[in-house]
Amino acid sequence: MQRTRRTPLSDSDSSHLPGDDQAPPKTEPADLESAGSSSSPDNPTQPPTGAAGSSSLPSGDESSDDSAVDAPPVGAGGGRRWLAVLFGVVGLLVLGLDQLTKVLALKHLTPGEPVDVIGSLLKFNLIRNPGAAFSLGADFTPVISVIQIAVALGVIWLSRKLGSVGWAVAFGLLFGGAVGNITDRIFRAPSPFHGHVVDFLQTPHWAIFNVADMAVTSAAILLVIQTLRGIKLDGTKDIGRQPASSGAGEAEK
Repeated sequence: MQRTRRTPLSDSDSSHLPGDDQAPPKTEPADLESAGSSSSPDNPTQPPTGAAGSSSLPSGDESSDDSAVDAPPVGAGGGRRWLAVLFGVVGLLVLGLDQLTKVLALKHLTPGEPVDVIGSLLKFNLIRNPGAAFSLGADFTPVISVIQIAVALGVIWLSRKLGSVGWAVAFGLLFGGAVGNITDRIFRAPSPFHGHVVDFLQTPHWAIFNVADMAVTSAAILLVIQTLRGIKLDGTKDIGRQPASSGAGEAEK
């Protein structure tokens, strides 16, 4: 029988011939494009994946790296929580210090017997005050009590919008001072909401006061400073007057 010459098969066809399973698989040499790709480990000159200018890096990765080290802006979720904590810590410190000093004053001082602390500049002089700060409004103790409670509740409500450290400290001072005197009015003699506030600090030409009064006064001063600086409760700054002043300065030049 005459044998016919077979036409050579292509590489793709020859790989499927019967009996060729044991033959070593043919491999193609890597072309220049694949050899120079960024995925090839044999190319030492190619910059690693994620280097500057590489298209494999998403455009938002660089900004995410920067944001990982930046502190959260004041007014954001983390910033507001931190300011709320600051407000609470200042308020509790003022309240605790106020009540502690009142307990010590009641224990160691006698009404009508002042004690010189710094000569005539500062004295301990224990009195019981039925009025507001600095012995004002002695005939309106229940009304003053209600007003102070309303102030404390209002401060708590507004503290959710805190965006400034100065406002947070001022609110903490105001809250601690108000609650300190409210505690006296509710729990001290002669009766609830008619209780007399314990005052024991005396300076020349000034009414006798306590730590809570000092905190409330400091809070008022700090709030005025923040307002004059144009810093709002949420931490934003009112710069509406600056362009006018700068224009006036240019006109003078």
